[in-house]
Amino acid sequence: MEIIKKALEKVVSEDLADIWSILESDQKRRIVEVFEMHDFKKNQVIYAEREAPENLWVLLKGKVKIYKDGMGGRSQILRLIRPVQYFGYRAFFAEEPYVSSAAAFEPSTLGSIPMKLVCDLMNENSKLMWFFIHELSRNLGGSDTQIVNLTQKHIRGRLADALLVLIENYGYEDDDSTLRIYMAREDLASLSNMTTSNAIRTLSLFVNEKIITVDGRRIRILNEPMLRKISKFG
Repeated sequence: MEIIKKALEKVVSEDLADIWSILESDQKRRIVEVFEMHDFKKNQVIYAEREAPENLWVLLKGKVKIYKDGMGGRSQILRLIRPVQYFGYRAFFAEEPYVSSAAAFEPSTLGSIPMKLVCDLMNENSKLMWFFIHELSRNLGGSDTQIVNLTQKHIRGRLADALLVLIENYGYEDDDSTLRIYMAREDLASLSNMTTSNAIRTLSLFVNEKIITVDGRRIRILNEPMLRKISKFG
């Protein structure tokens, strides 16, 4: 049991490094005692809209999408989660059910901490409270920018934005050009707020303009500066 506890403490301290550094020794111990790890399969739902929030989630390995189902069976990807990011706590602070869902893009490992403990620690530690205020503020600013981009930009600009978001969140493979995420066209369309047919058509245009190459779900970026130009003026 002691070996398991030490291994878990190592995982927690490494993967929650930004929070770990502002906690007192007793607070760290309390987190280790309740910290749980979960493995999710590709496309498995982590939590669903209208469920009651109970945990602070942290992505340790893999990729996660936050999305909301819309009319006609279409869903909109609201945010992408990368290691090591925290999510799932806004609804708890707002004292309301989840207004969106979370699912694994690929086989992923996550950690969870009961929000009740998180709130207790925030009451004891103002640095932890400011950490979450900072995270919520950044997410709100990002959401405001996304709303403007998805509603005012043309299709080319929206797809360029989506590809740049993938670069920012997941980076490149070892060749420094292939995106480190293989998305279905439906997911790319959902991230860009367009139909799948429009996403496929716009991808083909980018291929013809030698901005990207496409091999199945693998997308290789040939001209990132041009993508940024399209994003800015699109």
